[in-house]
Amino acid sequence: MTRTAEERQREIVLAARRAGSVDVTALAAELGVAKETVRRDLRVLEDHGLLRRTHGGAYPVESAGFETTLAFRATSHVPEKRRIATAAAELLGDAETVFVDEGFTPQLIAEALPRDRPLTVVTASLPVAGALAETDSVSVLLLGGRVRSGTLATVDHWTTKMLAGFVVDLAYIGANGISREHGLTTPDPAVSEVKTQAVRAARRTVFAGVHTKFGAVSFCRFAEVGALETIVTSTLLPAAEAHRYSLLGPQVIRV
Repeated sequence: MTRTAEERQREIVLAARRAGSVDVTALAAELGVAKETVRRDLRVLEDHGLLRRTHGGAYPVESAGFETTLAFRATSHVPEKRRIATAAAELLGDAETVFVDEGFTPQLIAEALPRDRPLTVVTASLPVAGALAETDSVSVLLLGGRVRSGTLATVDHWTTKMLAGFVVDLAYIGANGISREHGLTTPDPAVSEVKTQAVRAARRTVFAGVHTKFGAVSFCRFAEVGALETIVTSTLLPAAEAHRYSLLGPQVIRV
């Protein structure tokens, strides 16, 4: 059966979302078309903001209609995320109150925070609260609200109202995308409101994320790049690109 380009592209997006990434050679064999046809499809899908191309394939961009689960994030780019989390935790300085965002990298940051000094951690993330709850030196404040099943984090007016009552020394923020033009973005408006409030509540804000987040744009903008004190990522983000972000204000650390 010959598919139209539109049908083929829809199948490619579904495959990428299901598996986390797609490969040009495998897609060409599966769809019964030339590799060049697949590459053309990927270019179209990238122009539409649905996929981002990599060498030999592509991966899905998170959007208002599609978001990866925490369980999936815990399996992708894990060594890179651990390096980033360790470096981010070292930026704690003399902070006594810290906001830790939802997501797998922030969860790793929480686990890397020092245990030998008093610390108050505010979070909307159940896994972050769970990771720190048994630590004697850490006082955990879990923001109440509706729990989103995919990310196990709270959202909505209860969450933002509680967060609005705090001033924290440092916020560790995650995002689904960060770009110089559109700033930090996330697919869900409810999540975006929590992140906006966290950035507003913090004296210092650190964004920690893997290289694939850069240049990606999602549905809801919650902060400009200039609002960040520091960006922590890996050396997989080219130095020239890191420099372009640093010109907007934040220090960029690549590990």
